[in-house]
Amino acid sequence: MDIKKLQSTVIDALEDVKAQDIRVYDTIHLTSMFDRLAIASGTSNRQTKALAASVRDKVKEKGGHIVSIEGEDTGEWVLVDLGDMVVHIMQPAIREYYRLEEIWGDKEVKFGAAKRISKRTASEDMAEEAPKKRSRHLVASQTTVDDEPKKPARKTAVKKTAAKTASTRTPKAPTGKTVKVAATKTAAPRKTAAKRSTKKAAE
Repeated sequence: MDIKKLQSTVIDALEDVKAQDIRVYDTIHLTSMFDRLAIASGTSNRQTKALAASVRDKVKEKGGHIVSIEGEDTGEWVLVDLGDMVVHIMQPAIREYYRLEEIWGDKEVKFGAAKRISKRTASEDMAEEAPKKRSRHLVASQTTVDDEPKKPARKTAVKKTAAKTASTRTPKAPTGKTVKVAATKTAAPRKTAAKRSTKKAAE
């Protein structure tokens, strides 16, 4: 199996069982025994064994060869020898104690860069879409807030028109009074005419 294909198969197998802090190093310039060395962490004995089993099964499915597996009895440190690649699956305390990265970590292989970039772009797109949605909600709320003050304006307009109509109606009362005054004034000549008629009768 090609070394790149073997490397990607191992990484996929480790990621399937939620391995932590996966590191891959190029060791061609350090030793002739293997070309790649992978280090991954498992939080428990059960997980380290499951990670080793996942690597074994995935490599076999792809037509690879398993040289040996060591450390499955305890699960603290499981080593999977694939010939051109060696996989160290360790619990965090063991990994911190032995620090294999300081021995073999001269040339780290950057894997999964495309996946990381795609995840970042997706998260950035979601972050950009979120303010847009929020801005739409804000615009909607602003429009509703702007619409609400319009109602009092209409009420005041109605009140003003009512006041105007009331003011136009109120002057009608004095016209009635003037009519009464005119009536009383017209009644006075009638009284004088009656007085004249009585004077003529007396004569």
